[in-house]
Amino acid sequence: MTELQLSPRIFSTSCLHGLWLPLVTPFRDGELDETSLRRLVRHYTALPVDGLVLAATTGEGLTLTAEETERLVFTVADEIGRATNLPVCLGLSGSNTSALLATLDRTAAWPIDFYLISCPYYSRPSQRGIELHFTALAERTAHPVLIYNIPYRTGVNLGNASMLRLAGHRNIVGLKDCCADRSQSLDLLQRRPDDFAFLTGEDAHYHEALADGADGGIVAAAHVETEIFAEVARLVTAGEHDAALSAWLEVADLTRLLFAEPSPAPIKHWLWCTGLIDSAQVRLPMTEVSAELAVQLDREIEWRSLRHCEERSDEAIQLS
Repeated sequence: MTELQLSPRIFSTSCLHGLWLPLVTPFRDGELDETSLRRLVRHYTALPVDGLVLAATTGEGLTLTAEETERLVFTVADEIGRATNLPVCLGLSGSNTSALLATLDRTAAWPIDFYLISCPYYSRPSQRGIELHFTALAERTAHPVLIYNIPYRTGVNLGNASMLRLAGHRNIVGLKDCCADRSQSLDLLQRRPDDFAFLTGEDAHYHEALADGADGGIVAAAHVETEIFAEVARLVTAGEHDAALSAWLEVADLTRLLFAEPSPAPIKHWLWCTGLIDSAQVRLPMTEVSAELAVQLDREIEWRSLRHCEERSDEAIQLS
């Protein structure tokens, strides 16, 4: 796969804003489905998405082999090159610092622009241990790093004192915030350096985080109604807060529905039903949605499809 020649990709950290999509990884018959993957990339690069995140939580990165991750990255980069120039972030995780350092070496020449690296999971290191972990990675990396703080998955919370010290490193450029503590998030937003990006990863609190001052979000639910999620960010940035809230209310319940069972199964069901991927398969230990949730999702798909048809009809009448 690495023999594929792709144009050099140069992005500044100024692109770390707005709506980033943590892309699902489509599978079919247990294998990576490159046909569906290319279809997804073509679809979302035509929409107001500011960047893609690959092989992270929503992308079931922990179930991918090293070879599959490489195929995923190069396939996406190739398809993006055919359509537009969109920044790409690769998700990494692990509790073995030396193994992650080796991964950084192995992926250094890949067509990516950033890494999203989660705090070490399960081992629950001290704050000093986490700082030393990320410092070692930042000293080795060929691409800028966003820290992914999600203590309800990793078992450890990276506190703001440590975060701010790490933010001073030239290669640590931002944060995906899932600390689930609004006071901690607000404190960091007030104290962060001007060039340190803050992206929320809490779909249900996307609008709230933007209103609090976040630069954007990495939002799995934005696989659906992508334009509305992008509009929420645009309106908040423009200071049109009433309009932003109104737009958010159009997708707030949808966001909860798409997380009614473990993600990304509900999102994959939706994408499969709407023809964007050829299978709703997830890999164990994840399972496909229950029959009960499938019914709810199908009803929501039908309702939103009818609504969009009516909107297009109204627009056609207005133009005639």
